[in-house]
Amino acid sequence: MSLLSMHDGILYGPVNSRRYGRSLGINLMPVANKLCSFNCVYCHYGLTARCTLDAGKYDSELPGYEDVVSAVESAFKSDVQFDQITFSGNGEPTLHPNFPEIVDAVVDLRNRHRPNVKVALLSNSTGLVREDVQECLGRIDRPIMKLDAGTAKGFRAVNRPARDVSFEEISYLLSTVGDIFLQTVLVDGHPSNVKPDDLEAYYEQLAQIRPTEVHLYSIDRPVPDSHITLVPPDKLRQIAAEAQSQTGVIVRVFHAL
Repeated sequence: MSLLSMHDGILYGPVNSRRYGRSLGINLMPVANKLCSFNCVYCHYGLTARCTLDAGKYDSELPGYEDVVSAVESAFKSDVQFDQITFSGNGEPTLHPNFPEIVDAVVDLRNRHRPNVKVALLSNSTGLVREDVQECLGRIDRPIMKLDAGTAKGFRAVNRPARDVSFEEISYLLSTVGDIFLQTVLVDGHPSNVKPDDLEAYYEQLAQIRPTEVHLYSIDRPVPDSHITLVPPDKLRQIAAEAQSQTGVIVRVFHAL
C-alpha cells in the first residue's frame, strides 16, 4: 500500500463515507500538486511541498469559478447517486480565492436540483482567518473543521503549519463561528498527541469551542512520517469517553482515517 494519488480533476468519487453515505468530492486545488496550509505528519497525500496561507501565486493552477460550477451542475443533473457533496481534495479548499462564491453557487444548485443532498466542507480550520470564509460556513450543512492538538507546541509538531498560521487565533475563531463539527486525528510515536498532558489540553479546547460533535480517528494507511503509529481502537474509545465526560460534547470514534 502506498500514499494516495492526487485527484486529477474538479470532481472525484462518489466515495463511500463511514459517516455520510456516498459522498461526491469537489477539489478546488491544483491537480498535480498538493496545496495546503498544513504539512501534517499523517497526511495520506504525502508531504506538502507548497505549504502556504496565500494561494495567490498559484492562481493559474486553480480551477476557475465557472469551471467548478459547470462541473457541479453536470453532476447534479446526471444519474450519479450521492448523499453528500464535499469540499475537500488536494489540500485546503478554503485557500481558493473564490471559495465563498463557489459555496453559494453549489448550495444554489443543490437547492434547485437535489435538495436532499447535504453540502459539507472538510477543512483544516486555517481559512477562518478570512471573514468571508467565516460567513459562508452558515450556508454549509456540515462544516467539518480540524483540531488535532490542545497546545501550540502540539499543533506545530503534528500539523506543521505554514509560517503565518497561529494556533491561538485558530482556537479562538473555532469558538466563535457557531455550529461546527470537529475532526481530530490522533497519533502516537514521535510526535504524539495522546500523552496525558496533550489530552488534557485538548479537552480544554473542546470545552471552549463547544462543537456540535467531535469525530476521532487514527491512521490505517501509509503516512509520510514513519515515526508515528496508530492509536488502537480501545484507546480511541477511552479518549472519547474521557472527552465527552469532561466537556459534555458528543464525541464519536471512527475506525481510521
